[in-house]
Amino acid sequence: MRLSQTNRASIWTGRILLVALAIWGISQNRASGNQSALPPSSPVAHCDAGISRHSLHAAALNEATEFSASTKTASHSGPDGMVWIPGGRFWMGTGHMEDTQPVHEVEVKGFWMDRTDVTNDEFARFVEATGYVTLAEQPLNQKDFPNLASDELAPGSVVFTPPAHPISLEDPLAWWQFVRGANWRHPEGSNSDLRGKEKYPVVHIAWTDAIAYAKWVGKRLPTEAEWEFAARGGLDRQNYVWGNELKPSGKWRANTFQGHFPDRNTSEDGYTGVAQVASFEPNNFGLYDMSGNVWQWVSDWYRPDYYAQLVREGSLAADPRGPRDSFDPLEPGVRKRVQKGGSFLCTDQYCERFMPGARGKGDPDTGTNHLGFRCVRAQ
Repeated sequence: MRLSQTNRASIWTGRILLVALAIWGISQNRASGNQSALPPSSPVAHCDAGISRHSLHAAALNEATEFSASTKTASHSGPDGMVWIPGGRFWMGTGHMEDTQPVHEVEVKGFWMDRTDVTNDEFARFVEATGYVTLAEQPLNQKDFPNLASDELAPGSVVFTPPAHPISLEDPLAWWQFVRGANWRHPEGSNSDLRGKEKYPVVHIAWTDAIAYAKWVGKRLPTEAEWEFAARGGLDRQNYVWGNELKPSGKWRANTFQGHFPDRNTSEDGYTGVAQVASFEPNNFGLYDMSGNVWQWVSDWYRPDYYAQLVREGSLAADPRGPRDSFDPLEPGVRKRVQKGGSFLCTDQYCERFMPGARGKGDPDTGTNHLGFRCVRAQ
C-alpha cells in the first residue's frame, strides 16, 4: 500500500534533516582563511561528511622530518602499474582535525601499491570479464528503503551539483543530489558517458564494488595506515604530500577547488571536476593523485575515537587494521568505512581534507562522483 502524500513528506523531511546534520557535522567554526593559518584543533568540514544514499535518496525525490624508511622505491621490477612502498615508521594523523588526533607513531611493513587510482578502462575490463554489476546500477532494495514506493527505487548515485549562485554553507543538500541513472558508466547521470575518459579514475564505486575488483585482480584495499604512509612519500608530519607549503612557487600541486565554494570553481589548477589520473606530479614514492581529484576507499572501519584507542594501548601501532566496528556520531545508524586523499571539491572555505593525515568516511554501500580507489598487494 502506498503511503499518503502527507506521510511520505514527513518521512522525507526526517531523512533530509538527518543528512543535513551528517554533512554539516563538524563544519561549524570552520576556518575562513588560508589552510596554513588553521588553528591546530579547529574542526574542519568534509565536503560530503560521509553522506549515505540511505539518508540522501529522499532529498532527490523532493528535488619535514623524514620517515625511518628510504624515500626511494625498490629498484627491482614488480607488478605492472604498481610501486614498491618500503615500509617503516611514521607519525600518523594531523592536529588540524578532531578525528585525526592524537597524532601517533605507526609502523607498516613494505607492500606494492597501484601507481594511480583504478581507471575507467581497468574497471571496464573487470566488468567485461565477470559481468559484475555495481551497487549504483542496481535498483534500491525495498528492505533497505521500506517507506519508498516501488517506482521510487530506480538505480542511481550521489552527484555533486553546484548551485547557480552563492549559498549558505549550512545547507549541504543544495549541492548534493541523488541522481537516477548515475553510475560508473554515466558519472553525471544517464546523459553522460565515458567517451574520452578511459584514463579517468572510476567513480560511483561503493566499498563493496572496490573489494570485488581487488579480489579479481589478486589485490586488496590498503589499510588506512598503509595509505597514509604511502601518501606522505617520506615526508613526516608535513601538511601536504609535497611538504608544508600549499602552493610551492605559486603552483597548485593537486586537483582541488578554487574560487567560491560550491557555486563557482575558477579552475586555477586547470580542472573544474575530475581530472585524468597522473595529471599532477607524483609524490616521492612515485604515486600519483594521493591528494585531491577523488577520494579513495581504504579497508578500515571508521570511528572518530580510533586514534585515541591506539594511544591508550600504549605501544607502537604495528600494521594497524582499524577498529573492530564502526560508529559515526553524526549518523549513528550507518556503519562507515574510512576514505583518504580528498577530492576536487576540497577547499579552504569548507573542507581541507586533501591533507595526507586527514580522514574521510562513507557508507560502504554509497558511491559518489568524487570517490574511487586504488589497490595494494603484499611483497
